[in-house]
Amino acid sequence: MGSLEGLRPHGGHLAAMAGFAAYSAGWAALGRRSGRARSAPPGPWELLLTATATFRLSRLIGKATVTRPLRAPFTRVDCPGAPAELNETPREEPGRKTAGELISCPFCLSVWLVATFTGARAVWPGATSTVTGALTALTMADALQYGYSALSERVGHG
Repeated sequence: MGSLEGLRPHGGHLAAMAGFAAYSAGWAALGRRSGRARSAPPGPWELLLTATATFRLSRLIGKATVTRPLRAPFTRVDCPGAPAELNETPREEPGRKTAGELISCPFCLSVWLVATFTGARAVWPGATSTVTGALTALTMADALQYGYSALSERVGHG
């Protein structure tokens, strides 16, 4: 049988889950109030754009050095991560730990971002496609930068 050692109170996570439920309900209410007809399920292209945009924005918010000021009240820096990224740990102070976990974890942020893109797509489909397209282009540009750097190092021009 497993040990209960190391378990901690779940109040912060329950609050975050309640916050997420309220956030999602807010998007649903906004969608109803917008008067738009219920949108069709997203096609494969829209899913790809949303997934890629979610990936990029979650890393930009949760890991990038330039967005450190957003995370600073809730996390402490452990060490450098991937290029232009930081690895951080949530602060232990009450009220900050759960927020630190949410804002520094790309996987945690992704849930909120997908909800945002899904709700926004129902209310503002054109603008949302523009944003997800731009974030997808940024992801592709990042991949090209990594590829160029790796190629330059390989041929001795790094």
